[in-house]
Amino acid sequence: MGDPREITTQQATTILISTIIGVGVLPLPLFAVRAGETSAPFVTLIGILLASIGLFILTFLGIRHPEKTIITYSQDIIGKWLGKIFSVFVIFFFVILTSLAAREFGAVVVTAVLRETPLEVSVIVMLLLASINCRNNINVFSYIHNFYVPMLLAPVLIVVAFSLKNANLLYLRPIFLGNNLKGMAGGMLTISALFQGSFIITMIIPSMKSPKKALKASFWGILVSGGLYLLIVIATVAIFGPEEIKQIFWPTLELARTTAIPGNILQRLDIIFLAVWVLAVFTTIFSSYYFTIHSIKELFQLKDHKMLSYFILPFVFFLAMLPQNILHMYEIIQYIGRAGLLITIMYPAFLLTIDFLRSWRRKKHVEKST
Repeated sequence: MGDPREITTQQATTILISTIIGVGVLPLPLFAVRAGETSAPFVTLIGILLASIGLFILTFLGIRHPEKTIITYSQDIIGKWLGKIFSVFVIFFFVILTSLAAREFGAVVVTAVLRETPLEVSVIVMLLLASINCRNNINVFSYIHNFYVPMLLAPVLIVVAFSLKNANLLYLRPIFLGNNLKGMAGGMLTISALFQGSFIITMIIPSMKSPKKALKASFWGILVSGGLYLLIVIATVAIFGPEEIKQIFWPTLELARTTAIPGNILQRLDIIFLAVWVLAVFTTIFSSYYFTIHSIKELFQLKDHKMLSYFILPFVFFLAMLPQNILHMYEIIQYIGRAGLLITIMYPAFLLTIDFLRSWRRKKHVEKST
């Protein structure tokens, strides 16, 4: 373990919050409404609960192996070669996740703000920012997240709070619309996939001052980020209604556009919201990029991750440029996100089951020998 144990429980919580709240904030209500119409808040809630199961499984694994990340303890649990093969899948998935987040950022920037700027420029600037910052150690990584979290939470909560005065509660009824269960299940998986950045917990635990408190950090991390996502969906559906949301690509941005602070202090909240969203995207890409290079370092038992920072940049950029347009991009994001749940929830669950069985057999063996 290269880094000293300096990360506090509070820092672990803020890393989780700022990693989870990211690029998915803008299309989130659209995903929820397509899946559940007026049941969008219910679909979101189940998606959050599903994501929290995956996070708690990872946290339990981390507490059981406090000196190692999933890349190294998986080799102890299921064997060296099988562990390495699965680790390659995990790393490749996070390379794809980083590239899609960068592409989605670029798509929003060139569509909503800088219309004359080439897409490639927006994407490469964000990836360069992430790669430069990833050259720091994990303690600097935690300070960067800690610094940005208040800036992420406050403006979003202000937008939600002031928008609710125009809410129409009829848009939220019926709360449970059970006539399209297949579509709702797909939506739940898509929303759960927005929380896949929480996988970063496996990298944080070995550097925590008290790894046993990781469960507390995970609980608050998912509560704050999940609560914020749920509030955004409730506010957006209550303002626009399901049918109108289906016509909007980024309903959360539209919510910020239509919200004004009383007294006309600020008439264009969407500009502030977009600035905050850029920060949120940066912290998310920063985390997934850092996790990727840190995992490659551990897989190949390298001394340092710094040289990998620029090495993987061309690969991530190439993958980011593959989707043909915004529609194609969101199709890929939903497909990759759902398929990725096998890696972020099912794989840790498999590891935890094997780990428990091995501990139980070891315990039985000790009892027999005594």
